[in-house]
Amino acid sequence: MEAVINSILGVLWSNWMIYLVLGAGLYFSIRTRFGQVRLIKRMINLVKESEASAEGISSMQAFALSLSARVGTGNIVGVVTAIAMGGPGAVFWMWVLAFLGAGTSFVESVLSQVYKEERSGQYRGGIAYYMKHGTGNKYIGYITAAIFSFSTLILMPGVQSNAITESLYGAFGWPQAITGLVVAVALGSIIFGGVKRIAKVAQFLVPIMATFYLVVVLIILIINIKAIPATFALIFSSAFGVNPVFGGIVGTAISMGVKRGIYSSEAGMGTATQHSAAAEVSHPIKQGLVQSLSVYVDTLIVCTATALLILVTNSYNVVGPDGGFLVQNLTDVPIGPMYTQIAAGTLINPTFGSIFVGISLTLFAFTSLTANYYVGETNVVMFINNKSKILNILKVVYIIISYYSCLNATTLVWAISDVGIGLIVWINLIGILFLSNIVFKIFKDYEEQISQGLEPVFDPDKLGIKNADLWKKINSKNINKELKN
Repeated sequence: MEAVINSILGVLWSNWMIYLVLGAGLYFSIRTRFGQVRLIKRMINLVKESEASAEGISSMQAFALSLSARVGTGNIVGVVTAIAMGGPGAVFWMWVLAFLGAGTSFVESVLSQVYKEERSGQYRGGIAYYMKHGTGNKYIGYITAAIFSFSTLILMPGVQSNAITESLYGAFGWPQAITGLVVAVALGSIIFGGVKRIAKVAQFLVPIMATFYLVVVLIILIINIKAIPATFALIFSSAFGVNPVFGGIVGTAISMGVKRGIYSSEAGMGTATQHSAAAEVSHPIKQGLVQSLSVYVDTLIVCTATALLILVTNSYNVVGPDGGFLVQNLTDVPIGPMYTQIAAGTLINPTFGSIFVGISLTLFAFTSLTANYYVGETNVVMFINNKSKILNILKVVYIIISYYSCLNATTLVWAISDVGIGLIVWINLIGILFLSNIVFKIFKDYEEQISQGLEPVFDPDKLGIKNADLWKKINSKNINKELKN
């Protein structure tokens, strides 16, 4: 089975994938005049601007929901594998992916807002919806929804649940089968509550878990502050092949940096578009900017914290092309969360490191697990009624898949997940490249309204954008709200 999966991965994650991801991000950045940099201040202000409604969630909730999906195992295990396989230089290419990926996330999130629908009193949207309405071909939307549903609900959840049980086993020695049952019960109690409960849990847990993790890491970095300049020099020299130790694996550094950068930030995957569509805003560009900010928080802050933690404490190995080690600081330590646990253990003792990373990884992975379910459900809803009993069956299947993955080998679970990610990245990037001119037109409209001192309001008819019918109802509701105020 692993041989078959690896063959599929060889096709999906070829160099063409790297060219597509980086090329698309660069194209979007240029066309928006690097809006992901120019408008950072506005991004921050927009996070707290909108309020939840009966149909949608607030921008802050959508931000927390997408961040809870992004901040997961990729921020700990993903960074570890990137360094272990691609060397310290892989971290630089994760930064590049985040910078360009913020532009990609902007485009896909705007499209999700433009073409969202209202299903049984809830906003639903995302890649399948903008492929359906943007192309004007419902069958393209249905095919996309089917592939996304299969990938997000069957292929991808195992990484998160597996990471939880493995990290808690390492921290406390808890049996994975028992821990998996606890995770399954907790998961069910949240996803059966619907998107609003998922969003509220994310809004509560994400700031707590990120702050808890970053504070401890910051303390360790301050203790090792003298090593930080040399660590940055190591990252840059390794990224461009200047470092004599890592000069022979530059290609792998780029590949692993982009691959794990995509998994961590989810920029270009289309999995954050469902969260974006659920937000209540007056103009699609607003939510696009909010989602760009979440990419920065995920990769430039959380992933960088993990990378520096591992590198300044020398708690890593790097595998060479021949299977041997280019660098071996650790003996008999498998590639995975143990690198981070050993690094965190330098603060007090190894036991503290195991417990700290075990708890952090559990929180990161669990919020991702709940948020990713919503992604899959939103794609399934395209085929069925929002309140169909089929959704309850779907939730049970998702819980079973999550539990079963706790008992599988980590390498197999990651390989299966990479197949799912590869499928949806190809589909999403090709789709948003095809539809991107719509976004650029809307972005121009937004900036013109801002320059005139107006509060931006989206009118698809004025811009000649078809199949965005829900916005007539949204604008009417906003006008009535203003009149009441």
